Amino acid sequence: MKNSAKQTLKIYWQAILNYKIMAFFIVVSVIVGSIVDVIIPLYFKDFFNTLTSNDAQNVIVKNLISILIIIASLKLLGMVLLQSAEFLSVYFQSKIIADLSNKCFAYLHKHSFSFFENSFVGSLVKQVKCFTQSFEKIIDLIIWNFLQLIIKILVIIIVLFNVNLFFAIGVIIWIIVFLIINLVFAKYKFKYDIQRNLAETKTTSLLADTITNSSNVKFFNGYNKEVNWFACITKKLHRIRKFTWGLSVFFETIQTFLMIILEIGIFYLAIKFWQEGKLTIGDFVLIQTYLMTIMMIVWNFGKIIRNTYESLSDAEEMTKILNTPHKIKDIENAKDLKVSTGKIEFKKVGFSYYKTKAVLKDFNLIIQPKERIALVGLSGVGKTTVIKLLLRMYNITDGKILIDNQDISKITQESLWKNISLVPQDPILFHRTLIENIRYGKLDASDKEVIMAAKVAHCHEFISKAIDGYNTYIGERGIKLSGGERQRVSIARAILRNAPIIIFDEATSSLDSESERFIWDALNKLMEDKVVITITHRLSTIKKMDRIIVIDNGEIIEQGSHQELIEKELSIYKKLWELQVGGFIQ
Repeated sequence: MKNSAKQTLKIYWQAILNYKIMAFFIVVSVIVGSIVDVIIPLYFKDFFNTLTSNDAQNVIVKNLISILIIIASLKLLGMVLLQSAEFLSVYFQSKIIADLSNKCFAYLHKHSFSFFENSFVGSLVKQVKCFTQSFEKIIDLIIWNFLQLIIKILVIIIVLFNVNLFFAIGVIIWIIVFLIINLVFAKYKFKYDIQRNLAETKTTSLLADTITNSSNVKFFNGYNKEVNWFACITKKLHRIRKFTWGLSVFFETIQTFLMIILEIGIFYLAIKFWQEGKLTIGDFVLIQTYLMTIMMIVWNFGKIIRNTYESLSDAEEMTKILNTPHKIKDIENAKDLKVSTGKIEFKKVGFSYYKTKAVLKDFNLIIQPKERIALVGLSGVGKTTVIKLLLRMYNITDGKILIDNQDISKITQESLWKNISLVPQDPILFHRTLIENIRYGKLDASDKEVIMAAKVAHCHEFISKAIDGYNTYIGERGIKLSGGERQRVSIARAILRNAPIIIFDEATSSLDSESERFIWDALNKLMEDKVVITITHRLSTIKKMDRIIVIDNGEIIEQGSHQELIEKELSIYKKLWELQVGGFIQ
């Protein structure tokens, strides 16, 4: 916990160093402005002493006006300094918050696919937001509270030493006791702030998860269950939130009591010294002003500490993510993949998801240039895993995967993905326009190229009928489109990419047979002179593949053309084909 707080502050400090000149001017302005603010009461002391002096009235008035001019000048100077710091801080903080947001965004997206599989979207969004908000809170506390507190207390103590030694010593002792109590309390409360933050994250995660699955909640009669579950979680959050807030109220009561002791005690001593002629009326004004200043800033110190700890606890989860090394990353000086023929080789590849049962073991496969293959088998035998490993969604446990004799673990991930067009089984689209979603396959594509790809994928028809055509927004994850329409957009995106290696993972599973036939006719043109890997349970779509690879239990158990496999006795593929005969007619 303590280490996370240090790491958070380290990240914030590194961000500040990018604007150190501006930070310097802000700090200097606040320090000088705070000093000016604290020495003004010295002139009010002179003002009241002059007011009660025995000088002639015209002399008194003249002196009072002179003092007021000095006070006005100091106040204006303090205002200029502090307002200058405010204006600089507006740019300073907003710029760093933007930098931190960009840092979180960039680092988050470099995490592995398994990281996102094990994380809630709503939780991650909340963590990024809390991380940047925490910086804003902490920097405000440091600049406008903590820094001014230190400067003002130091100046006040120096002045009080000159007024009366006992006052200064008494205030120092009281401040030390007060601050120690605050620190102890803040550290005690910090662990409960962490628990509160985790409870808030859990609540946000459940809320996001149920909203994403709102249709399931309705269709499977899960409303009451989810409402009760959410109420149970919010009840736990209520308890820890009530406890932490109650601690703050309890401690504020203690703080108030300590301040009463200070004020009454100091004024009791002041009366004694006044009786002895050691204090003037102006000294009483000075003491009262300083006491009010001390109480205000020291009272805020308790809140500064507590709010700082709370902000650090809010940032802790994102800090852990930023300090978690990326599982899959490019090696130093990794080269870009250069695809000439597209030959793919799996050499004695081994892989397991949870270091228990192996999904692939001693897996060997060579896909020749321009060859079109299909991976076939029952669910869970390792077909999709082969694709995930080729895309480097996971690192293999053993062996090598080569593309044109280049080990994919030694080339940049970006260049690997650039040379592969993927059409997934469940296409996830952006909440952007249709043209933007298709153009994502080739960001510099012209509108004409996008429309051509859409026509090949047979999605131009339904796009043309939309109110805004290609500029129609399709909702989060493409929810405004049907499953078949999403798949067509995904296919259009892959067509536009026109990469030398194409992967179809159940790419037409959401299409009706007629639409599927039209699209495969179009895709045959796209697949010319390219390496094609297809995963499908609809075997009729792969009859014309050059080779069909049958996988079972992470191993290749048979391979050959469609005709070769159905003529083979005891063939697993033959059994699967016979189960689907008549299901699709070309």
